[in-house]
Amino acid sequence: MKKTISKELSIYFAIFFLLSLAIHHKEWILHPLDHLRALPHSQFGLFHPFIFSFGAYISVLIVRIFIKIIKKAINRVVK
Repeated sequence: MKKTISKELSIYFAIFFLLSLAIHHKEWILHPLDHLRALPHSQFGLFHPFIFSFGAYISVLIVRIFIKIIKKAINRVVK
């Protein structure tokens, strides 16, 4: 159980990190501290990075579950 939770948290934070770099790469390179200080005044709100990352995580999770179901179905047919 602990291993699963740490794996899922790792995936979530990887998505969080990659999305923040992909979307705000210029801000992170040019003025990262000013970018962090402006976060509470964002048009999407203070917690928008976590919410958007959670949405992306759910999308990835749905794809992972779908692939797992397809693999199980294929293994049943092969056996």
